[in-house]
Amino acid sequence: MKITLKDGSVKEYPEAKSVIEIAADISEGLARAATAGEIDGEIVDLRTPVEKDCNLNILTFSDEKGKGAFRHTASHIMAQAIKRLYPETKLAIGPSVADGFYYDVDRETPFTAEDLEKIEKEMKKIVKENLPLTRSEKPRNEAIEYFKEKDEPYKVELIEDLPEDAVISFYSQGEFTDLCAGPHLMSTKYVKAFKLTSLAGAYWRGNEKNKMLQRIYGTAFPKKAELEEYLHMLEEAKKRDHRKLGKELGLFMMREEGPGFPFFLPNGMVLKNQLLDFWREIHRKAGYVEISTPIMLSRHLWETSGHWDHYKENMYTTVIDDEDFAIKPMNCPGGILVYQSEPRSYRDLPIRMGELGIVHRHEKSGQMHGLMRVRCFTQDDAHIFMTPEQIKDEIKGVADLIDSVYKLFGFKYHVELSTRPEDSMGSDEDWEMATEALQGALDDLGLPYVVNEGDGAFYGPKIDFHLEDSIGRTWQCGTIQLDFQLPLRFELEYTGADGEKHRPIMIHRVVFGSIERFIGILIEHFAGAFPTWLAPVQVKVLPISDKHLEYGQKVLEKLKEAGVRAEIDTRAEKIGYKIREAQMKKIPYMLVVGAKEEEEEKVSVRSRFQGDEGQKGLEEFIKDIQEEIASKEIRKAEQEEK
Repeated sequence: MKITLKDGSVKEYPEAKSVIEIAADISEGLARAATAGEIDGEIVDLRTPVEKDCNLNILTFSDEKGKGAFRHTASHIMAQAIKRLYPETKLAIGPSVADGFYYDVDRETPFTAEDLEKIEKEMKKIVKENLPLTRSEKPRNEAIEYFKEKDEPYKVELIEDLPEDAVISFYSQGEFTDLCAGPHLMSTKYVKAFKLTSLAGAYWRGNEKNKMLQRIYGTAFPKKAELEEYLHMLEEAKKRDHRKLGKELGLFMMREEGPGFPFFLPNGMVLKNQLLDFWREIHRKAGYVEISTPIMLSRHLWETSGHWDHYKENMYTTVIDDEDFAIKPMNCPGGILVYQSEPRSYRDLPIRMGELGIVHRHEKSGQMHGLMRVRCFTQDDAHIFMTPEQIKDEIKGVADLIDSVYKLFGFKYHVELSTRPEDSMGSDEDWEMATEALQGALDDLGLPYVVNEGDGAFYGPKIDFHLEDSIGRTWQCGTIQLDFQLPLRFELEYTGADGEKHRPIMIHRVVFGSIERFIGILIEHFAGAFPTWLAPVQVKVLPISDKHLEYGQKVLEKLKEAGVRAEIDTRAEKIGYKIREAQMKKIPYMLVVGAKEEEEEKVSVRSRFQGDEGQKGLEEFIKDIQEEIASKEIRKAEQEEK
């Protein structure tokens, strides 16, 4: 029996071995760290026997799927603790999720934060008991009877929805048995560090017509230090919550009159416009032209593009003059109509069309979250029409542009290549050519990437850029999608050097993604303390008393004439109070002006970065801040640099 490992090496065994035995044969350290196995792409338990030639990957907590097995076991430990302490509770589902796990439960008396502490304490006992997890199977009818006897109606309903010939798998640990497909760890003892983090409501099976259950969230790690680091990040994230800071800094608001439709306030519009101006500047330099297309277009267009069949549930529709229309969820079909508006030659290509287009997508009410998930947003789209020979260079050009933008804001990032989904259009040949083109460009750029199987758009594969913020969270923003399908569906053409008609290839790409979401990310990344070039108010002039208001106004006018966004605090408050208020608003610079400053035509500079920076001539200060704004420098506070 030949076992091919992830690194390409081959292990040979004369007889069947379990995944954990093979892991131990490779190294004891790997066996200790292993959480699950992957046999020919299928995730399995460590106890699963390997009986024939295969590709085997030993998963650990550092692998997403390995992390899932670890945290799924933690959810079962939590469910067992709940049933020990509150046996009347009915269990629904308890999967692992991106940052941990949850379990939906039904109990007449709702759980409280104090109850979570008791559950955690019981979970620790279960971990110490070192209970082995064992897998078993039952026919569907026996599984239904088993859970009816246990008075677990939600489990019964889940099984009843399965085919009659289904074999149902169970996992047991001690006295506790749960309906589950797995995989799980070998024993409860490995879940060393965990925390129950919150309570929320959740409709059974996500349907608003069903009963509201309680969802208990938690997270788990192999080591206490990793858990503490994660909890610290959560605390930091609370302080940086863009919804809280957005309100405090007067950036945006949400109203019940427009759920999922953000209102930008004056300071927020300054921030948004700075980003849009920057976007226009870099795209102009990169050879893009800007267009604007209608917000609503006819059903016929969306049928041709494929959105009506593949995306209709997310679209807002209406009827005008007895004809169906849809508010655009994407900008691409409008860009295609612009391309079609005149004959094109190979000499015109590539054509790079940028559009800051407002799009609408229907999100469920429970999925919306501040600016991060909204129903209306500005997408910084661009569509590039090109010849096959230009594909690689254009992809590289877009990747370089995205790289330069993320570096400007201080973001690290990683890249994923998403391949053909099940719900896709087009031929195998086109998909293969498109995927190879994206891979080739990434290889040429030397960008490391992971393959995300089956997560491409319905019309083509894509490259996704996942940026990492200042507290280690990742966000998917930039995308490059290669599309052979829409040019075909819309019968796009250009005249080649041979005088014949040819079909262009199309790139869809965004840099920010959603401007609104990117602003939310920036608020949290910088904790509202934006770089000076982005700050809605860059300078606050603070007269020491009413006697110095006239000089303060003169300073203010000079700043405004120089293009600096400045305000003056004319209130009859003590200077210390004014400084603290400006600091709370995270304004980069405060200029204190009194008798001495007026006499010498200077300003006393206080900054968010260094505190007291001493006196400067007004012209000198203006020159310095103009240079900082022009260079888009990210000045850091002294304590951050140490």
